[in-house]
This record gives sequence, structure tokens and C-alpha cells, in this order.
Amino acid sequence: MSGHFPFSGNTNRVSVFGFYDRYNLNQSLQEKYYKWWYDWAKNFVMNDPDLKVTKARDFENYPYGQHSHVDFHLHQGAWTTTLIDLGGFIKGTLFGKMDDEAMHKLDEEHHEFLHNLVKEAEKNPRPDNPDVGYFRHF
Repeated sequence: MSGHFPFSGNTNRVSVFGFYDRYNLNQSLQEKYYKWWYDWAKNFVMNDPDLKVTKARDFENYPYGQHSHVDFHLHQGAWTTTLIDLGGFIKGTLFGKMDDEAMHKLDEEHHEFLHNLVKEAEKNPRPDNPDVGYFRHF
């Protein structure tokens, strides 16, 4: 399986937040990135007869997952936590139903989408991180 997605490996909120930071994605671009994955996963589910029966209901609401409307203690980390939920489903269920050719195609589509998102981020960068990091408890 591909390791080029922010939820592919041993993922947590810090690693996904770091992904957004690496590509300079502000809140609106983080949502756009998340929505790309949400639409891809929903389409996958709706076109798979077994998943449509068992998982279509999970896509009746946007965003997906148990943390869909929670920002936790993270300042502006909602799209981080929602991507963890959705990414866990994608990695644990959908990737296992894909062959190498489909995974390669997804990897190419993702690369192109991310490249265009980075261009958008250059025009509208995210604010600088505060002196006290987002993940510090005090």
C-alpha cells in the first residue's frame, strides 16, 4: 500500500497536523483536502455493493466520523481529527479492496490534487504558528 497519504502510516493528530503545516495549508485548504478524501471514500462506498449496505449511512453527514464536530484542545485542529477518523476507515477498509493498479491511479490523482493545493496555499498561506505550540498543555 502507498505511504504517501498523511494517514497511511502510524498516524496521530500531530502527524496529520504536521502534514498540513508542511504543505502550508490554511483552514479552508485543509477542509478542501479533507473533502477530496471524503468524496473519494463516499464514491467508493456507494459503488461497492457490500460497503453500500454496511457503510453508506456513515456518509449521510459531513464530515465523517466520531470527531466530526470537535476541535479537542487543539487550536484549529478540527480538520486534523476528522482526517484521522476518515483516514482510518480508508486505510483499514477501502485500501484492502484495491488492487495495485487502482492504488497507483489514486496515488497519481492525489499527487496532482496536492500539487494544485500547494499552489493555492502560496496565494493564501496559513498564519504562522504561535510561540506556544498547538500541542503543548499548560
